[in-house]
Amino acid sequence: MISDEEHHSSANERSASGSSSPGPEEEVWEGLQDVPQSHSAASRPSSHLLKPPTGEELRKIKDATDLYRSTSFKLQIDALLPNVRPKYDQSQPLDDLLMSLHKLIMSLPPIAPQHPLHASRKFSAMGIEIPYVRPLPTDDVNWKVAFEKPSEILLVGSWPTKTAVKANDSLKYELDLALEIPSSLLQEKDYLNGRAFQKRAFYLAVVASAVAKDRSLACNVHYESTGGDPRRTSIVLRPRSGSLNEGLGKNDIQIRIIAYISQSSIPLQRLSPARSNIRATATDESSQEEPTSLYNTAFMLMTTARAHLLHVHALLQSVPGFADALTLLRVWANQRGYGLGNRMCVRGFEGKGMLWVSLLDLVVNGEEPLPMSAGRASTKRKPLGKGLSSYQLFKAALDFLARHKYSDGHVFVKSANGYRFPPSSYSNQEAVLVDATSSVNLLADVPLSSLDLLSYDAQATLDALNTPTLSEDPFQTSFLKDHRDVFGRFDLVARVDLGSAKMRTVSAHHVADHGSMYNMMLSTLVTTLRRGLGDRAKAIAILHTSSDVRPTSQAHPSQPSVVYIGVVLHCDHAFRLVDHGPAAEEQESERTRQFRDFWGDKAELRRFKDGSIAESVVWNIKNSDERAQIPSMIIRHLLAWHFGIVDDAVETWQTQFDGLLRLPESVASLYQGAGSAVGFKSALSAFDSLVKQIKALDDQFPLAVLNVSPTSSALRHTDVFVPIAVSPSSRSVLPKSASYLPAMEVVVEFEKSGRWPDDLRAIQKMKLAFFERLASILMDAVKGLQANVVLGERPERLEIEDEAALEIVTAEGWAFRLRILHDREATLLERIINDLPHIPKALRQSADDVNPRERRMAIDAREVYLRRYIQGPRHHRAVAALCHKFPAFAGTVRLTKRWFAAHWLLRGHVSEEAVELLCAYVFLRAGLPLAGSAASNSRSLEPGSKERGFAQVVEFLKEWDWTQGLVVPLDAVEQLGDPAQLNPSVAASQDVAWSLRTPYDTAGHTWTSSGPSVVVARRVTSLAQATWAAFRGLETGAFNVKRMFHHPVDKYDFVIELSPAHSTRAHHLVDADPSTWAPKTKYANSILNGSATPLMPGFDPLALFYDDLTHVYADTALFFYDPLGGNRIGAVWQPNLRDARPFRVLGGFSSIPVSRADSDGKEKEKGLVVLNEGALFAEIRRVGGALVAGIVPR
Repeated sequence: MISDEEHHSSANERSASGSSSPGPEEEVWEGLQDVPQSHSAASRPSSHLLKPPTGEELRKIKDATDLYRSTSFKLQIDALLPNVRPKYDQSQPLDDLLMSLHKLIMSLPPIAPQHPLHASRKFSAMGIEIPYVRPLPTDDVNWKVAFEKPSEILLVGSWPTKTAVKANDSLKYELDLALEIPSSLLQEKDYLNGRAFQKRAFYLAVVASAVAKDRSLACNVHYESTGGDPRRTSIVLRPRSGSLNEGLGKNDIQIRIIAYISQSSIPLQRLSPARSNIRATATDESSQEEPTSLYNTAFMLMTTARAHLLHVHALLQSVPGFADALTLLRVWANQRGYGLGNRMCVRGFEGKGMLWVSLLDLVVNGEEPLPMSAGRASTKRKPLGKGLSSYQLFKAALDFLARHKYSDGHVFVKSANGYRFPPSSYSNQEAVLVDATSSVNLLADVPLSSLDLLSYDAQATLDALNTPTLSEDPFQTSFLKDHRDVFGRFDLVARVDLGSAKMRTVSAHHVADHGSMYNMMLSTLVTTLRRGLGDRAKAIAILHTSSDVRPTSQAHPSQPSVVYIGVVLHCDHAFRLVDHGPAAEEQESERTRQFRDFWGDKAELRRFKDGSIAESVVWNIKNSDERAQIPSMIIRHLLAWHFGIVDDAVETWQTQFDGLLRLPESVASLYQGAGSAVGFKSALSAFDSLVKQIKALDDQFPLAVLNVSPTSSALRHTDVFVPIAVSPSSRSVLPKSASYLPAMEVVVEFEKSGRWPDDLRAIQKMKLAFFERLASILMDAVKGLQANVVLGERPERLEIEDEAALEIVTAEGWAFRLRILHDREATLLERIINDLPHIPKALRQSADDVNPRERRMAIDAREVYLRRYIQGPRHHRAVAALCHKFPAFAGTVRLTKRWFAAHWLLRGHVSEEAVELLCAYVFLRAGLPLAGSAASNSRSLEPGSKERGFAQVVEFLKEWDWTQGLVVPLDAVEQLGDPAQLNPSVAASQDVAWSLRTPYDTAGHTWTSSGPSVVVARRVTSLAQATWAAFRGLETGAFNVKRMFHHPVDKYDFVIELSPAHSTRAHHLVDADPSTWAPKTKYANSILNGSATPLMPGFDPLALFYDDLTHVYADTALFFYDPLGGNRIGAVWQPNLRDARPFRVLGGFSSIPVSRADSDGKEKEKGLVVLNEGALFAEIRRVGGALVAGIVPR
């Protein structure tokens, strides 16, 4: 990736200069980022601006609007294309090098036939290893190797057709140089047992040795095996830096030398995918082995270099939009790991350039009709024609990838000569896409699971391109964004060390067919996982870096010992507890034997509730967190059973993420031992019981209860920690530092009555009377229930603001905080405010008896009312609906809240509801159904695990331009009422940075009116970028989950160290210290004899101290604190507060005169003051008392 100053000018800018060749000052484009959004108007000829648009131009404008949905999208594509292609007109140094190379190769002397081992020893003495394939030649082979100059040398691949595309990670362009092996060196039966591959290896070794000896070429010589397959070894030449060929650096090219054979050299009918060409012995031609389809495909690839070149050239000539469409398709594939790269790439797509060509060929020319004998001649895929634009071809190719089921049908691209091999000969291959030469199945070595991922990505891109309401830029998402980050892409990621792998059964025939033991093992591994996970997974991919060059002294490629497995889960089935197998009646059948052999000791015969008896696999779990780990349990079991990979060699990170949302084991055991109720369902059951108890008392209350609405995150599954009741039996064993009991907010609405007073202060007193009465009758009616009336949450008291609440602690130990909704309050507050936005300010008439302070109090009270009684219940219902719609949503919100809290932002600067809206946007942007097409959402694209959801939230935060705000379509999941009846929006200060708009909060400040400020918003972006960099550490093996939740303190001006002994939730800290709540007496059970910890719902003295500091020193510093057990408070001074300024009364901060020695001139006469840091630190120590352990200035 590159910065803005490294970009080229656009194609229009070059054409305006009158020449298509770039200037010498232009630099080579290094990647896909920040491509110019549009062409410069200054680059257009001035005469054009004076003419009206022609009919042709008007047609292009209309087509751009209709097809691309915006003219800017077309301009973005036009700007992208020239920036991902090499500068072909700068290739003169390359041409000189190719001429020298051609001359060298054609002048090589012939080498007489000799035994392959004799040739190997001779070349080894020169430091060149011959890349013979396995099985390696032995002394008793009866064939020989020889060399003659090539019959022909061709430029093949994408360079001569000018369809080359810049790869990711600053990889070089490749120029393929094909050498035709003379037919005289080959024999008719060289298709058997890899003899042709061995002769080809010797041929390449001779060329490599000659090039390495020629110093005039100034090239480094390497071997490379595409896809790690020794049968696809080639020579790679890289010009040395500072050599005579330094001019090649403009295009950063490497030359790949491949050797191919003509189709007349070998009887190709022997290479049908249904034939076996690997014999148990070299002379046993009648051996009836399994078909060697991969071997035969690799052989056929040696024969297609010329044919593929000619076919691509013909497509370029006949289809005007083909070149641009191919470029777009390859850029799209590269950004998703379907190609080369130094980062995680999807296995199976290396060296698949012809696959993308064939996809477009299929779109343009259609499918070869099946023979009439197949009975399906009419089902062939119809051609779309040659007149489509490049963008239409690109979308048509994506549509095929998204819709086609590779396991259900084979595809044969339209061929001029019909079928080379009968369609039935491909029946033993999982996926089939035969090219236009009818020679090669391009998907022969691509796992079906990788194709599932390709289809998934294609569907996601089509949704982005076809959804006009998408907030994100579809061009950025489709072509510029790097989608190879595994945590944001996969629901489950596993790191597997193959060093200890040992397969249960190994077939030498299969190893020879795959080319190496490593390739065969990975192929078997991904097939096993796909079968084991079944419908639990939408896609599975093996991920590793693409193959790299190796020295010519190394015959065979090195294979990565560590691979990554990425799984996209199907949430409807992924967490199923039981996998059913054959019924008991089939005990002796082959199907039952295969089931037991596949699952090993996990397979057992079980009777189910419906009376049926069947083979089954049961995954035992203890809690809901473990249920989310069932797919990883399956992976671990299958890897251990089939490949001998021990559990320590498989690393997943779900347990580490789960640990961030759990209580420490020592505290959890105290609750468990006391029999406390645990879980979100238990909390909801307690809430339902309380509602029934309240409604049962209607006859004892002046007004009947109409509705009781929950608004607490603990009652919508999004609280960071699972709710736990503090039962009476647990109060005596819980230490003070782990005794926190959250109070769950509840809103009570009574029936309408005209007896309510028409005065705000009287209404608040009436609420107190209601609470007092409700508390009395509840405690009389329900045994063990405690109820107390509480007042105030702010340091200052506002008589007209809703402050009263009723705290209820049930007999089981659940705490609730009830508030009363009275709709008359809103009307009375509006009268005081008299805010009429539709009337000019100068014409408004304020009430004579309303003073500015009273109006300010009314505005604050209205904000509390709207947030607590109107928007709060709506928000609760929408978030609860999201939790039911998306299984991973609740876990994502909990992890994200934990992240905000760990970085000292939650509650103080970012509200919990704002975090929930951010997570909702991430889920709804991917899983939102397209309008008018319910079926199109059958393959939903939202995250399927909390880890992936959290990663996507972090990725969004690091890229989000919060100055533009955010629209969260909550109405997509829950119809919450009529937006036309929306209440007045909550006002926000000018410093508030985030605007989270919903259909019922058009201003977007209900949950952000008090923050984050611009400073904090920038801090969030910075922290998200650092967290994303930590996610990237997965690829280097340096990934640690807790590292992302460790907060840096080096940017704070001072840090207040708090005493953890006075905390009530020290056990909630990320790195909680068990010694904080451990018994301090000699005997561990001595606490049982002491007094029980007093029960105070929601009481956290450290958080209250933080609130006091925030209120008292609002004009002096910004404070930051972790509300989940934090033991430090960070602070930064307000900007310019340290600068000297003239003294004034009520300056807003503690000040001290500037020393006269530090001032000069006129400043000595002004009486300047600066912030008195020492006095402020002393005040904080005095206010905090025993809570403050120390203050550490920076």
